[in-house]
Amino acid sequence: MKNDYYVYVYIDPRNFEEFYYGKGKGSRKEAHLSDQSDSAKAKRIAQIIKEGLQPIIRVIAANLTEEEAHLIETTLLWKLGKFTTNIAAGSFSKRFRPHNTMHLELSDFDFHNGLYYYNVGECHRRHWDDYIKYCFISAGGGIRYRDPIVGFQPGDIFVAYLKRHGFVGVGRIKEKARMIREVRIGNKRLLDLELNCKGMTEDSDSKEDSEYVALVEWLKTCSRKEAKWRSKPKLYTTTWVRASLDGQPETVKFIEESFDIDIRKQLRRVDRANGA
Repeated sequence: MKNDYYVYVYIDPRNFEEFYYGKGKGSRKEAHLSDQSDSAKAKRIAQIIKEGLQPIIRVIAANLTEEEAHLIETTLLWKLGKFTTNIAAGSFSKRFRPHNTMHLELSDFDFHNGLYYYNVGECHRRHWDDYIKYCFISAGGGIRYRDPIVGFQPGDIFVAYLKRHGFVGVGRIKEKARMIREVRIGNKRLLDLELNCKGMTEDSDSKEDSEYVALVEWLKTCSRKEAKWRSKPKLYTTTWVRASLDGQPETVKFIEESFDIDIRKQLRRVDRANGA
């Protein structure tokens, strides 16, 4: 593989602004000086020459493969492209974060969707039947329970476990968990709905102890009486609210067979939706 490519920049000598990035080999970097098109780049070069000057041409990176040159060029264009005369965004532009999204957390940039175990933790504050009816999951009553539920990201796939019963559902996170008082189902507050579990209102004004609710899309569910379980070989469970299932192939296989669902396929659908 030849390392004869380089990445270069055109600089306006009148104000030292970088106005064009390119990649090439040999004499490619000088080729734009004879460009007679009506592009913004050609017009700026013509203006500079008309004033008796020449654009400053500098190589930024050298001794590159063509792929390396493409990537460096695209990186520069992503960072400074809106200030340049370049028309194309670069060969790798689809792999870069969209501009004006720094205020957002984006899948495949700030987090990666995963497959998780979720412990329903049914008690006076939460009830499985409410989860199915209104499409949500929750956890709360302290930081150790709040942080795991808040850690779920939109697009994550999870498998719900109900203690003393078994696995009762497979779902996809739609929205990050929020304090229950902030959650609405349709045009109603969740706290105003007819819930089996009246204890969900407990500590609803406390950022530490409130129940935190994540809205979900259920892919498969069953009642507690129909929960999926086997004793031997033992399936993975934990008292934690959330745990990765990446290292639990036997449990994942059991869930896929029991619920007739291809969980990895569901994750791939999320990847395609996010442009991966």
